[in-house]
Amino acid sequence: MRHPWTLWLAFAVCLSVALATMGWVSLTALRLEQAEAEGRRQAAVEENVFLALWRMDSALVPILARESAQPVHAYQTLRSIPRPQGGLSQLGPGGQWWYPSPLLPDVWSLVLVHFQIDPDGRIGSPRVPADAMHGLAVPRYLSEKAVQEARRHVARVAAIVDRKQLLAMLPEPEPVFPGPGFGVPPLLVGSRAMQGLGRPEGAARGRGAEEFDQRNRAVLQNTANAIQVQNEYLDLPDFSPSSPEAMAVLMKPLWVGGELLLARRVVFGGKEYVQGCLLDWPGVKTWLLEMITDLLPDADLEPLARGTDEPEARMLAALPARLLAGTVAPDGDDFGSLVRLPLLIAWGCFLAAAASVATLLGGVIRLSERRAAFVSAVTHELRTPLTTFHIYTEMLGEGMVTDPGQQKHYLNTLRAEAARLSHLVENVLAYARLERGRIDGHVEALPVGRIVDACRGRLADRAAQAGMELVVEGDPAAMEAGVRANPSAAEQILFNLVDNACKYAAAAEDKRIHLAVESSDESVRLRVRDHGPGIAPAVRGRPFRPFSKSAREAAHSAPGVGLGLALSRRLAQDMGGQLRLDESARDGACFVLILAMAR
Repeated sequence: MRHPWTLWLAFAVCLSVALATMGWVSLTALRLEQAEAEGRRQAAVEENVFLALWRMDSALVPILARESAQPVHAYQTLRSIPRPQGGLSQLGPGGQWWYPSPLLPDVWSLVLVHFQIDPDGRIGSPRVPADAMHGLAVPRYLSEKAVQEARRHVARVAAIVDRKQLLAMLPEPEPVFPGPGFGVPPLLVGSRAMQGLGRPEGAARGRGAEEFDQRNRAVLQNTANAIQVQNEYLDLPDFSPSSPEAMAVLMKPLWVGGELLLARRVVFGGKEYVQGCLLDWPGVKTWLLEMITDLLPDADLEPLARGTDEPEARMLAALPARLLAGTVAPDGDDFGSLVRLPLLIAWGCFLAAAASVATLLGGVIRLSERRAAFVSAVTHELRTPLTTFHIYTEMLGEGMVTDPGQQKHYLNTLRAEAARLSHLVENVLAYARLERGRIDGHVEALPVGRIVDACRGRLADRAAQAGMELVVEGDPAAMEAGVRANPSAAEQILFNLVDNACKYAAAAEDKRIHLAVESSDESVRLRVRDHGPGIAPAVRGRPFRPFSKSAREAAHSAPGVGLGLALSRRLAQDMGGQLRLDESARDGACFVLILAMAR
């Protein structure tokens, strides 16, 4: 092949395109798998978020219901009643009976203080009794410590609350019909007083608005139902309000000055009040987050101020707060996923196929080069004897050689060249048969001496033609050792080894070619050794490659096409034996034919 680099260039281009395509397909598949895994993880997170929001909203419903169901008069420390009601009422100054507010006990630890803002802007609390009521409330209903703590919380509310701004944030009140406890009846569900409980302005717009509105409606309905049940069972005195009409709405959660309040507008006795309570937001947040630790262990709650237009749907419907899901670890290891494992298999097959094609291509190129070298060598090997045949036969045919001795010399030369051509053709045909898988003869058990004796004469004649001497060495025990071999193949191997010795060691001072027979328990070794220049260490593996000699090498070296040793090794292997170069030999070349012992 004249330009093998063109094949390698084409192979490199095709391999680059295939690699780029495989890489693109793999990256695309991995990205799609990653997107799908992220989608599944996000879906699981959203499901946990949804359940967490429902849990927290459901836990807040009783709190909103209780605060919204408080009577409008519950924000007074003590209220005068026309007649005593049970053991809670007491007789005060002026002969009046007084009933304590239901807000005086600690109804919920996370409510810091209840407060009421009068029309004149004064802020009071049922837990902070006026001077006239102090003696009646303390210590019977309140401790002095509780009063002082409530007074500090009222001052805290007063520091952040502006009555006008707070009223602007609260919906208009609606009539409250007298009934048990004078709370908010369930008839208000769906009215404008119930709209937007816990919803920052515009916060439900955007993604998840439907889910948020559903939770908001559920919170409102559950709050109204809780108010109805609570009003039915409250043990409160039956009395009529001092005004023929009272109006109020549900408590609305608000963020004011960084504090979380529940507040409502109340119209009572023709005057407008603001009633509500201050919540302990850190405590509320901790309480709510403890409910969802199993769902979102790293979750947090973030306040949402009024007027926020938040597109996310992770908001509480009962409080103006947003749930932050935090970091959610992925479940398990996805190394053995349905995409990565096939990709690994595909890449392995692709690389194996690429390596196989490269190996095959290299083999084809090397085979082509060896065949070209073989053709060149064979051409050279055939040209020389054919030229001799042409010249000598022409001279003998035309009677140009009349001397009998000269004629005999010419005839011997023609016979030697014919033997040389016959040996060359025999080796080529034998190698071709081996390549096609056809083996002549069969392996049998016989003494190794029989093989040596059968070819001794032929080997000696070949050595004599080169002016050399064949020396057979081996004791009788070694000669009688039985081996498994193909006699014709073993003879051809020995002849090739002796022929190589005659070619390459003909110029040596010691003209002997040694054929030594050695036996052991496992094998018999036949050593063919000469006293020539030997084989250089750098090229010791080359002679066993077929067609390893080029035309140039054939012209400047001993005759041959570089096939004898390759053929001999193949013949030895087909018999179950081996043919090796003895690298320990220092004087000349030594080849060892190893045959298995017969059992």
